[in-house]
Amino acid sequence: MTPPVLQARYGAQAPAVSLPHLPALDAMLHHRTVRHFLGDALPEHTIETLVAAAQSAPTSSNLQTWSVIAVESQARRDQLAQLVGQQKHLSAAPLVLVWLADLSRIERLGQAQGRDPAGLHYLDTFLMAVIDATLAAQNAVVAAEAMGLGTCYIGGMRNQPEQVAQVLGTPRQVFPVFGLVVGHPDPARPAAIKPRLPQSAVLHREQYHVPATAQEEIGDYNAALAAFMRAQGMPEVDWSTQVVDRLMTPESLSGRHRLYEALRNAGFGYTDIDG
Repeated sequence: MTPPVLQARYGAQAPAVSLPHLPALDAMLHHRTVRHFLGDALPEHTIETLVAAAQSAPTSSNLQTWSVIAVESQARRDQLAQLVGQQKHLSAAPLVLVWLADLSRIERLGQAQGRDPAGLHYLDTFLMAVIDATLAAQNAVVAAEAMGLGTCYIGGMRNQPEQVAQVLGTPRQVFPVFGLVVGHPDPARPAAIKPRLPQSAVLHREQYHVPATAQEEIGDYNAALAAFMRAQGMPEVDWSTQVVDRLMTPESLSGRHRLYEALRNAGFGYTDIDG
C-alpha cells in the first residue's frame, strides 16, 4: 500500500513502495512551505541550533564559502519585505535568515598572509559558494521543521541584490543567495503538502531519457496542482504554462536578469569570462 504521505506528494502517480520508518525521512517527506506565521518568539537558542545544523552539511574541500545573517529586528525585516516583492511573511515571522555566498573570508585570510588567491576569480568558485550555502540552508530547514517550526525560502533576495546588500551591510565578495523565513506556523491557516512532478519526470536511470510528449513527461501534474490550489483557495494555474511564462522574457525574471551586473557590483569578476 502506498504511504499516505506519498499519495499527498504525488497523487495518483505515487510510487507503490514501502518506506522505512525513520523520523528524519518522515519529516522531510512532510515538508511544506509556510507563509502564515504567529508572532510568537522562537525558542531560546533557535538560531544557534539552526546554524549548528547548517554547519554540519557538506562543504566543498572544507572551504566553508558561505555565511548567514540572522535578521530579527522588525524594521530590517520590513525593509527586506519591500525589496523582495511585498512578501508579508518576512515581516510577520520573527526571524529571517539570509544565506550568503561568501568569498570575502578567504580573501581576507589571503590578505593576512600577503597572498591573492587567483582561484577566487573563477566562476566555479562562486558556484561552489552558492552550492555550499544551499546545502547549509537545507540542513537548517530540516532542523527547524524537526523543532516544530515552519519555513519559507525567499529567492526574491536576488531581485534587488545591491539594495539587500545595503540593508545587510555585506562587504565585497559576498552575495545574498536567498532568504529563509522561520517562525511558528499559524494553526488557523495550515499549509498542505504541495504536489510534485511524478518521479518519472525527474528520475533517469543510467542515461537521460527525453520523453516523446509533454503528457509522457509530466503526466497529470497540471490537473493535480490545479486541484491543490483550488483546495487551498489559491488561483488555479496551468503549471506547464506558468513555468514557461516565468522564464519567457528578461522582465519576467523580476530583476534577476541583471545577475551578472549585480555580481560585478559586489566585487565578483571571472577570469574565465573576462580573459
